Amino acid sequence: MSSIFLPEKFKIVNGTPVITTQGGQTLEFVSLKNVNMAWILVEALQAVGHATVLNPQRATDPVTPTGNVAIAHAANWWLNADVSASDTLVAQTAATTMALNVAATNQQVLIQIDPAQLGATYDSMGLVITTGGDATNFVTVTYFLEMRYAQATPPATLA
Repeated sequence: MSSIFLPEKFKIVNGTPVITTQGGQTLEFVSLKNVNMAWILVEALQAVGHATVLNPQRATDPVTPTGNVAIAHAANWWLNADVSASDTLVAQTAATTMALNVAATNQQVLIQIDPAQLGATYDSMGLVITTGGDATNFVTVTYFLEMRYAQATPPATLA
């Protein structure tokens, strides 16, 4: 029997505490230098229907983030458009951005980012909400970073 211990195999990083989507938001950027694969988990409350756009970005430095631009490859996305009705994430068409479901619901989005597809000069990623929602719409984001080497205390990904 094989067991995966999340804190040893994955670095779990808070991308942002619960924040409003109003006005757009730039969330935390993380280094992917020791990462095999990264996932961005977005938990969203669309209290008021709005086409809130999620835009994964790449950067050369997680601190500033220096040179942050949109990802250039079509990333895999999954959506649960109403977590109160189902626990199923449904695969969406791979893309560089994704809009939340316009319906007023609690939603969950999972975005897969392969560090190898970011380009030779980019070793950091983050998430930008490029179209602001209503003041009563909120998100929280968690990054799940599959580390190259499992260890009791994975290296830091924030500067």
